[in-house]
Amino acid sequence: MPALDLTQSSAALTRAVCDIPSVSGDETPLADAIEAAVSAYAHLEIIRDGDTIVARTNLGRDRRVVIAGHIDTVPINGNLPVEDRSVDGVDVIWGRGTVDMKAGVAVQLKLAAELTEPPVDITWMWYDHEEVDSALNGLGRLSRNRPDLFEGDFAILGEPSNGEVEGGCNGTLRAIVRTEGVRAHSARSWIGENAIHKAAPILARLAEYRAREIEVEGLVYREGLNAVSISGGVAGNVIPDACAVEVNYRFAPSRDAAAATRVVTDVFTGFDVEIVDVAEGARPGLDAALAKEFVDAVGATPKPKYGWTDVARFSALGIPAVNYGPGDPHLAHHDEERVPLAQIDAVERGLRAWLSGS
Repeated sequence: MPALDLTQSSAALTRAVCDIPSVSGDETPLADAIEAAVSAYAHLEIIRDGDTIVARTNLGRDRRVVIAGHIDTVPINGNLPVEDRSVDGVDVIWGRGTVDMKAGVAVQLKLAAELTEPPVDITWMWYDHEEVDSALNGLGRLSRNRPDLFEGDFAILGEPSNGEVEGGCNGTLRAIVRTEGVRAHSARSWIGENAIHKAAPILARLAEYRAREIEVEGLVYREGLNAVSISGGVAGNVIPDACAVEVNYRFAPSRDAAAATRVVTDVFTGFDVEIVDVAEGARPGLDAALAKEFVDAVGATPKPKYGWTDVARFSALGIPAVNYGPGDPHLAHHDEERVPLAQIDAVERGLRAWLSGS
């Protein structure tokens, strides 16, 4: 596996990091390369937990910042190795991982190597298994194994944000709404009760639902309630006796899990509703001193993060956190995934200006 040269430009480092495939579950080669690269710098203490690499300064500063990024990607689909392209007159790096989120990781690696005397202590975290089941998430595992590493006053997650600051994140809930019927031969359908037909009111309520916009600490979060899958049926000549509609609710960070559950159960009053997964969001936390300094340094106007991200893990620990990274989140997981060179440079300049105190 080629070594990572942290003296390269962030763009060149993005290409190198992306060209080491690291689909979730296969992050070891990239984790090895990152560990080897940052271990060459004496100002960093290196800790490894599985395929999560932590590098931190211990300068005795009175404040500490945690900066994190995941190193795994969704599966490759003919989009590696990366390519330099021009799209609508914009110079980009095209390929898997460029947006989600190896360009952000590349910026972090470069700054971790170069910032030897920052005005705050910094804990850098590059973690595995973000794109799969939450139980496997490397950041979650690290928080259980080494909670001391999460001590900090402010956190930044390098998720793609178009180079803008996105505060907090929405929460997410998944529920299964079920109907029951009675099986019968489809030639004599009147003898049975069609569970799929009984799901019609569920879909009607979803179609009638209007997304709410809720202001939290000055940012307006847009909620959403949608069917994401439906299952039912026995055979081509059998009236189905069961149907299940899976629903996803994205809720503003002003609600906790209990409040989000009440919203969903109220919408589907009269139906069997099972909550199968819920992750609370994160409030913006932009009133924290370090957050204000960061926003001022990068010259940003904060926006809300509609999707759920790992900033919620920091928020749950009482650490205000924001998303800040290059790349259009609409292109995350897309086969045309690509990141503008200008955004990589802008994010590096913003973080460098803040972390160097200049």
